[in-house]
Amino acid sequence: QVQLVESGGGLVQPGGSLRLSCAVSGFTFTTYTLRLSTMSWYRQAPGKERELVATITGVNGVTNYSDSVKGRFTISRDSAKNTVNLQMNSLKPEDMAMYYCYSRISGRVTWGQGTQVTVSS
Repeated sequence: QVQLVESGGGLVQPGGSLRLSCAVSGFTFTTYTLRLSTMSWYRQAPGKERELVATITGVNGVTNYSDSVKGRFTISRDSAKNTVNLQMNSLKPEDMAMYYCYSRISGRVTWGQGTQVTVSS
């Protein structure tokens, strides 16, 4: 059973950076298993719907980003640590939200509990 645990959230000033990490258990990153995997970060701000932020898919790690974060955020995988990371730079107040890790592996979807990102001066 896949489990996802996020970390790295916190308070940061506008223009600052944070690195979120999603520890993945119950699933090992290998060339074979990654073929059927999609790992993503979503976020949800108060009063708003949950939105897709970034996705990394397949063995080659193809990435996609929402227009609102493109050029500022970078999603990556660390096979040695079994983590999926989100490097967030040039943070804006509108990036403030609860950030969730998501996985779809062989059709099975798992969500993490979320980590709060607050952008404020």
